[in-house]
Amino acid sequence: MRVIGLMSGTSHDAIDAVGAEISVRDDTMLVRIVGLLSRPYPEQLRSELIAALPPGSVDMAAVCRLDTAIGQEFAAVAAEADAEFFGGTVDLIASHGQTVYHWVREGTAHGTLQLGQPAWIAERTGTPVVSDFRARDIAAGGQGAPLVGLFDMLWLAGRPGRAAALNIGGIANATVTGEAPAAFDTGPGNALIDAAVAIVTGGAEHIDRAGARAARGTIDADLLKQLLAEPYYSMRPPKSTGKELFNRAYLERVLRDRPLAPEDIVATVTALTAHTIADALEPFGLTEVIASGGGTHNPTLLAMVRDRLGATRLRTSDELGLPSAAKEATAFAVLGFLTVHGLTGSHPACTGAAHASVLGSITPRVTGFAFPTASFAPPRRLTVSG
Repeated sequence: MRVIGLMSGTSHDAIDAVGAEISVRDDTMLVRIVGLLSRPYPEQLRSELIAALPPGSVDMAAVCRLDTAIGQEFAAVAAEADAEFFGGTVDLIASHGQTVYHWVREGTAHGTLQLGQPAWIAERTGTPVVSDFRARDIAAGGQGAPLVGLFDMLWLAGRPGRAAALNIGGIANATVTGEAPAAFDTGPGNALIDAAVAIVTGGAEHIDRAGARAARGTIDADLLKQLLAEPYYSMRPPKSTGKELFNRAYLERVLRDRPLAPEDIVATVTALTAHTIADALEPFGLTEVIASGGGTHNPTLLAMVRDRLGATRLRTSDELGLPSAAKEATAFAVLGFLTVHGLTGSHPACTGAAHASVLGSITPRVTGFAFPTASFAPPRRLTVSG
């Protein structure tokens, strides 16, 4: 199948599209990445989206407008990707949508909300769309996040030693492979780093480009200790979190009455991400960690993570043939492929669900939708080529 995976993560900055040709041979899923493109949200839409996120509050009219506008933006990106990658012949689109709320209380996920109405995508492209992947896992008692666990397990199957996949987006998440797999959000990835930059620049900047500010700063031990006292970090996986907890208001409360230099604040929050990632992975006795996501473009952060991991080797997914920027959109392309073939896309050990589930909802093309007949067993491994 020719599949487009669409993704916008917890940094809320752009929509990523991956074109993939997916097939199954024996027990192996073969994924060939045809192309990758990324398109930023229009500035006005991004501003409205960020204003609607916790701790902000919105009315239902704003939710409706955002659902429509985000769906239209996803549709435009999907149409562009289809034309560029497949000449208008795509078979399926898998859209993660834009997470605006992940409802977790006392360690239990009760619901999740992704906006980006898939009908706009199906209407614009004439292609069936799989969307709303997370809700089914939550209904089955799981966390609904991170939902790339099965993809990571297939992708890293057979590697020597014990490996983990790490994605550093707004929130950082990890999948630990092996006989006793696990997947969980480690805590903030770029979320608090971005918030720190926004605070120290008065909103003029929102990203620590190439980790330059953190590199100039000094880590404040007292602030880091206070940040590390957050109860989330001591919770056992499976667990998930989001910007409902780790947001600008959270950081502003911690920083209150702390007269620190701007670069020291950014350096300390960057160290928090590195510490919480390494501390979460330490109990698993890993031999290698394979990182992807926007955080891999921050050399200061990667150096801190590498230092904290000690003897565990840190690599990027690019070294294994999977472009870091394409990782999550590729994963959802694979999940969409599994869904339309009637195969489960979750792993209970990773999400904590009572059982594996066929994920998502299907929006058909205008002429309807015929399910493919799966003539293969669930794959046991996955290869990626470009």
